Amino acid sequence: MRHIYSLNELHLDKTHLTIGVFDGVHYGHQKIISALTKDAKKNGATSLVISFYPHPAAVLGKRENVKYLTLPEEKAEILARMDVDVLLTHPFSQEVGARSPKEFMKAILARVKVEKLLIGYDFALGKNRIGNADYLKSLGLELGYALETFKPLSSGSDIISSSRVRDALVSGGVREAHQLLGHPYALYGSVIHGDGRGRKINVPTANIEISLEKIVPKNGVYATLAVLDGVKHPAVTNIGIRPTFTPDKERANIETHILGFSKDIYGKELKLELISRLRDEKKFASVEELLRQIKDDIRKAEEIF
Repeated sequence: MRHIYSLNELHLDKTHLTIGVFDGVHYGHQKIISALTKDAKKNGATSLVISFYPHPAAVLGKRENVKYLTLPEEKAEILARMDVDVLLTHPFSQEVGARSPKEFMKAILARVKVEKLLIGYDFALGKNRIGNADYLKSLGLELGYALETFKPLSSGSDIISSSRVRDALVSGGVREAHQLLGHPYALYGSVIHGDGRGRKINVPTANIEISLEKIVPKNGVYATLAVLDGVKHPAVTNIGIRPTFTPDKERANIETHILGFSKDIYGKELKLELISRLRDEKKFASVEELLRQIKDDIRKAEEIF
């Protein structure tokens, strides 16, 4: 898959297109994208996804402190697995937000021969969100593309949405997030030096530094899969302040103990797929009590895997 960051890099002939933020690329998004790639292949067309970053709600002041389920490169990794041909991560600004939907679509059509546009049921493009499905269908008759709209998907009694995934993670519900996303929620980062306490008590941990823009699940201990150089390893991950040692810490640490693994991986990129929440983070009266709990956490993780 080709991943670009500027509309100026686009020069495509016969193309099927979808537009949206697609944060998390959850099951509802996947329904649209799967239809996009299948239909494009069937018709000998290029499948193009246009995603916005930063989030329009953040740029337009509609939401404060926006945190992401997937940053652009993470989103690209997922879309590449779904056989998307081209991803344009379109920079979103006040200027972009002020364009009419017709102006935006004409800018795309100047570089891309769009034959079909696929959108979600609640998608709206352009200033004041006037570019809804009815508007874009009418515009398509004028500009020469067909429109297909997709109904929402539900899980339980509620519609699947990025907001619902965020809410699940904030409460520690990584299993629910997995069900809504269709894949485990993941944290990515470089392995950095910690204080070495884990190695001193014979439970070495890898500390990772993640982007401040990423949503971090509720503090606690999780069964995870640590993905290193493309290989998945069972692991136990602690997200939190480590109250036994650093109770005054404000920002959560993310440290993982990879089961049966002791290699030096400082500076390596590590991906943590969160599989199941094991327990809340808590303070222990002694190192011995902490070690007993860690052994119990490892046993529970081994049972899960």
